[in-house]
Amino acid sequence: MSKDCCEKAIVADALRRQERRVLATVLAINLTTFVLMVAAAVQGGSTSLLSGGLDNLGDALTYAVSFAVVGSTLRIKARVALLKSLLILFAALAVAAQIVWRLAHPATPIFETIGIAALINLVANIACLRLLHPYRHGDVNMASAWECSRNDVGEGFAVLAAGLGVWLFDSGWPDLLIAAALLAMFLRSSLRVFRASLLGMKTSGYG
Repeated sequence: MSKDCCEKAIVADALRRQERRVLATVLAINLTTFVLMVAAAVQGGSTSLLSGGLDNLGDALTYAVSFAVVGSTLRIKARVALLKSLLILFAALAVAAQIVWRLAHPATPIFETIGIAALINLVANIACLRLLHPYRHGDVNMASAWECSRNDVGEGFAVLAAGLGVWLFDSGWPDLLIAAALLAMFLRSSLRVFRASLLGMKTSGYG
């Protein structure tokens, strides 16, 4: 019995170390892409790029808190998942504000800037998704991190589509339409993570 418990403890410790390495890697990637996307958004005048950048910042914060609670109790992880849902919601509200501002100040973004930045961002997001893929059915902490990463890949393809639309139509409307689609995706994801956090708290006997 003692030997079995010891072996299980060793396996659990190895898993926690592996989870922390993965989260630290995707955290670094998202911080880097956040800086890239925001700089490109300012230079290219793109709402969809700014949306992607804000999403990357929110994800970086998500991975940071996920890293902090690796190995914690289910109740703590569920509470952190609730925080993650609020971070995703914040990104959605920021995108909504930017869309309203662009509607009041219409302009045509630079499609070359959108395309290059979006392609780099998409490659980075796919790399993060591959790293987190083995944990997609894990505890609420890692599963919600994977949820954020999956959103990022969808966001990456969407921003590429925005650049293509701006090029084809020589207009800022495709950029705004993609930003609106990202807004809907963020809201849906926030609700999904929120529900998962409530389930986790219920399962852990919260309240």
